[in-house]
Amino acid sequence: MLVDDFDFDLPAENIALRPASPRDSSRLLVVRPGLDSLLTDDHVVSLPDLLEPGDALVFNDTKVIPAQLLGFRTRDGVTAKVGVTLHQRASSCEWRAFVKPAKKLKVGDRVRFAFDEEGAGSAKLGAEVVEKSEAGDILFRFDRNAGDLDAAIAEVGHIPLPPYIAAKRAEDDQDRTDYQTVYAKYEGAVAAPTAGLHFTDELFAKLEARGIEKHFVTLHVGAGTFLPVKVDKTEDHKMHYEWGEVSAETAAALNEVRRRGNKVVSVGTTSLRILETAADEDGVIQPISKSTDIFITPGYKFRAIDALMTNFHLPKSTLFMLVSAFSGFEEMHKAYGHAIKNGYRFYSYGDSSLLFAKA
Repeated sequence: MLVDDFDFDLPAENIALRPASPRDSSRLLVVRPGLDSLLTDDHVVSLPDLLEPGDALVFNDTKVIPAQLLGFRTRDGVTAKVGVTLHQRASSCEWRAFVKPAKKLKVGDRVRFAFDEEGAGSAKLGAEVVEKSEAGDILFRFDRNAGDLDAAIAEVGHIPLPPYIAAKRAEDDQDRTDYQTVYAKYEGAVAAPTAGLHFTDELFAKLEARGIEKHFVTLHVGAGTFLPVKVDKTEDHKMHYEWGEVSAETAAALNEVRRRGNKVVSVGTTSLRILETAADEDGVIQPISKSTDIFITPGYKFRAIDALMTNFHLPKSTLFMLVSAFSGFEEMHKAYGHAIKNGYRFYSYGDSSLLFAKA
């Protein structure tokens, strides 16, 4: 399909720069393909009433790290400033990263990292450029290892707000709380699994009282999620790898949910992507611990999930392609048109939707 098929006009006023408060007060657009009433306006707090006892929600428990780094490279007495966004851990002391401008770095260069320009002269964290890949990223080997490296990154790094927010305001201390789910556990993501940002302890209590299960998978969301699609045809786009895991316990529990006729509901496209990677051809979810570059477009046969809770995505993005594959191309264009017309808030800090599969 053409990438332009997934384009739509989005007014700037529909882009959320801050989340709703409380988190579960966000609006929720329910999309049920095949019904006369395709679209229903609701709120996230009503989620327990939209599901049945015995259904299961699946959350991504990755934790966002401050992966946006300010780097300084000195060569032949000249210092250049570069912006570095870590996107995939390669070893205990190595990260792959996107760099702007990448042309300022070459293999063998040393880069020092500081929280701001004032700290450049006393920067304590450094790395060597090991490789510049054809995919456009750079492999850094840091001078610290494992936990020491993680602590140093936390000290000098910034929360990597999505470009559509960062272009309009600077990151601040509130983002360190807002851009993290309340159940985040395993550090490694450089972008939040944003559908999960709507959940609160109070909402979890209501879901439990309703008899709705919750299970966790892990997918460390990479910076590739922010990259624009630069090709004309969807089949020519290449996804970046992200590491994920589905435990044997979670796989068995979700297979039992579907065996008894209840629904597996993915909270976010990241949970969906690792579940679909884990499912075999018969729809049985297998335990896995691996990287995935799964790319879902219309025509894909879903095997692992029955419903999807997700925020509203960018025009011509891989995520809008994914939701169009799940609930229908025409249906999702109608849903997004309705959302824009009725003032829904888009993107990472925006409102949410509950999508059911198109038969």
